[in-house]
Amino acid sequence: MSPASAGGDRGCSLVRARWTVALAAVVAAVALGGCGSQPASDVERGALRDDAITVASFDFPESELLAQVYGQALQAAGYDVRFEIGLGPREFVQPALAHGLVELVPEYAGSALQFVTLGGSQPTADVDATSAALERALDERGLMALAPAAAQDANAVVVTRTLADRFDLDEIGDLRTVAADLTFGGPPGCPDRPFCLGGLGTVYGLEFARFVPLDVGGPLTHQALVRGHVDVALLFTTDPGIAADDLVVLADDLALQPAENVTPVVHRAVVDRWGAPVVDVVDAVSARMTTAGLLALNGRVVAGDPTPAVAADWLRTEGLA
Repeated sequence: MSPASAGGDRGCSLVRARWTVALAAVVAAVALGGCGSQPASDVERGALRDDAITVASFDFPESELLAQVYGQALQAAGYDVRFEIGLGPREFVQPALAHGLVELVPEYAGSALQFVTLGGSQPTADVDATSAALERALDERGLMALAPAAAQDANAVVVTRTLADRFDLDEIGDLRTVAADLTFGGPPGCPDRPFCLGGLGTVYGLEFARFVPLDVGGPLTHQALVRGHVDVALLFTTDPGIAADDLVVLADDLALQPAENVTPVVHRAVVDRWGAPVVDVVDAVSARMTTAGLLALNGRVVAGDPTPAVAADWLRTEGLA
């Protein structure tokens, strides 16, 4: 299948548009009503009723890339795939998965564990322990965490080389003496998130002069840091622009950030219906996805290559398509 047709759309564009609008409406209702509420809509569990596997992503480039990688691998194995790319933040996507509106989401282990347990099970930097805890937490919700990839993408607290040299910054803890005079940039939800400003406050005792809401580890945040609009930014460790612009990732000396291995999460109904072969396809992708490889793929996307084409090229190179 060519990259241009890798979206897996079935039927006319009008049907697709109606499905997407309905999905968005139901996801919003679920998110607003809480994870335990039931969406009142004909679309509820609609993805579980059709013959496609609906693969969704969060609303940032790397997540969209991973959804294409896993989804196209399933297509190459003969499965019909529907893509819901850029569906929204975790507050939207996880309820959609739990309610069967989408069926597979490439997740990040530590953040997923903290979210689905509402902080009741705290992830750590231990990959095996975090993955095992996530498996247990999802099993109670009718979801399955498949094999984690070696690839990790954690939050990174980043400054410019100039600022690092000026204040002798090597670790996040070094910010304690200067944070009160600095501006922090990151995603809109950062102030309340335990692995963003929330955790930087409780674990490191950091209070910044100002917070600027930007995007989720994307170009707005990166540009704001490089151009001096913010002094400190939250980016992702797999951002190729960090090395390209000689930015400095401050070491997480108090181990705030957990293991964030890429981990496909699937609705149990998918495995019940198609069995072990569908798991084998997804696990084969995870077995080949490394942090260095993900960083290289992100670099292509940042350079302007179409995300579906980048995913398709990687799958062919790895013998998975």
